[in-house]
Amino acid sequence: MDESGKYRAPALDKGLDILELLAGAPTGMSQAEIAKSLGRTTNENYRMLDTLVRRHYVTRSPEGDRFMLSLKMLVLAQQHPPRRRLLDIAEPLMRALSLESEQSCHLALWEDGDIVIASAFSAPGNWRQSLRPGAVIGIYNTGSGRVLAAFQSKEARLRMLADHNLVIGEEQADTTGLNAELDALKVKGCAVEPSKTVRGTTNISFPVLDPSGNAIAALTCPFIERIDDYRAPNVEQVTEMFGKAAREIGRQINGE
Repeated sequence: MDESGKYRAPALDKGLDILELLAGAPTGMSQAEIAKSLGRTTNENYRMLDTLVRRHYVTRSPEGDRFMLSLKMLVLAQQHPPRRRLLDIAEPLMRALSLESEQSCHLALWEDGDIVIASAFSAPGNWRQSLRPGAVIGIYNTGSGRVLAAFQSKEARLRMLADHNLVIGEEQADTTGLNAELDALKVKGCAVEPSKTVRGTTNISFPVLDPSGNAIAALTCPFIERIDDYRAPNVEQVTEMFGKAAREIGRQINGE
């Protein structure tokens, strides 16, 4: 017990100190740099760093000499009540959006190396294309995955790409070319592009942003065009609807 009368957990304090330090070091830190910043010896930090790496809260650089914060904290945050709050906010808007646009829609999240469909609503009427909740999709070949990766810091994006588990049919892209595409997508603000997995579909994907401008989710429409006499909303109109909905979800999530 300390002087304030509160019980202390020194080992937990050391672990949290390391996590908080690495959260502000986008390029990672060496073991010596961590020790110097925290005023401890490398031996004091060794076991704690080893445990954090083993539990996947911290990752090593490819060379093995630097330590970086993983995305596991983000995954835990999404799995706990904040994720439920996201769905509580998003799902009524998604249901209304599906009816208004006459298209299917889904919400995708990053979960421990996977892009997972957290919620989905099918289009009304006879014609639809939709993904089921719980489906795992690619990061390289889907609008949702590309948007989630694009709207991150460069360091977080690199970790996402490194940690991603390829799905069936997905090919890993050249990092240099992909980063240029994702940078352009971020400037544009959304992805509106032909599907890279099926013909006849245009993926319309918008990020749901946190206060720092990073994507916590991707709201996506697998748009299919009617070519008969029925006049459904066109791709430009649907793009506007989805952009408005994604911004509204973000506004409510961030309490604006």
